[in-house]
Amino acid sequence: MGNPKLMDYHLFLDEAGDTTFYGKGKKNIIGTNGVSNVFILGMIQVKDPLDEVRDKINSLQEKITKDEYYHVPSVLKKINKSGYYLHATDDLPEIRKEMFDLMKTINCSFEAVVGRKNIERYETKHKGKEEYFYADLLSHLLKNKLTKHDKLVMHISERGKSTKNHNLALAFLKAKQRFAKINGNKEMRTNVVFNVNYPTKDPLLNLADYFCWTIQRVFEKGEIRYYNFIKEQVKLVLDLYDTEKYDDWKNYYDNKKNPLTAENKISPLKH
Repeated sequence: MGNPKLMDYHLFLDEAGDTTFYGKGKKNIIGTNGVSNVFILGMIQVKDPLDEVRDKINSLQEKITKDEYYHVPSVLKKINKSGYYLHATDDLPEIRKEMFDLMKTINCSFEAVVGRKNIERYETKHKGKEEYFYADLLSHLLKNKLTKHDKLVMHISERGKSTKNHNLALAFLKAKQRFAKINGNKEMRTNVVFNVNYPTKDPLLNLADYFCWTIQRVFEKGEIRYYNFIKEQVKLVLDLYDTEKYDDWKNYYDNKKNPLTAENKISPLKH
């Protein structure tokens, strides 16, 4: 075997949704007033030369910056503050269409872990700390990535306490424990290096953001048009806490045998 190419061991990770559980008076506000039902972590592996893909996305961002048709207040504010970068939640529908068309031209695969928000689980399993919730999801993304390469570089979109070094180390430790539980004495040869960055700095994080947003639309809205458009690139979605579907791995969704559908929309919880 020859030396691995750069894109073989670099992954780009972003999230969708929020980690809000409580409102005033510690009231459960999951799924209300713009608070999400799920929190999603997703990572993308780009199989084209990384800088070529960065150039493609940068070119689109530059086009949007220069095109007066897109100069609504939200876009202008971003241009003036940090420089324009693609972010699916904020982007105009016309911009989204341009980005989705661009995504189809990129050879890449995407995996995501969906964490349904539940107060009891949050307080017991995650000790009421959003960083533990984050680490739990991240460990599931990493657990099957520990044998192929000597090194894996995870480029991660910055998120407060959740992406501090000690919490990412905790996620890696959990991933190794999960790997050992599944694989016994099989050798773990991969050392994971975390590179925390900002979406303004690396356009490949913006690509991951769009994939995460696509999965979020399915689970929050039952909206599958975006997912169907890029489904071939969505390798795996794990609905981690859907205990009702644990039998026969039915909570693992791929793009062929078990794709996501509008039925994956989370039903409103009775608080």
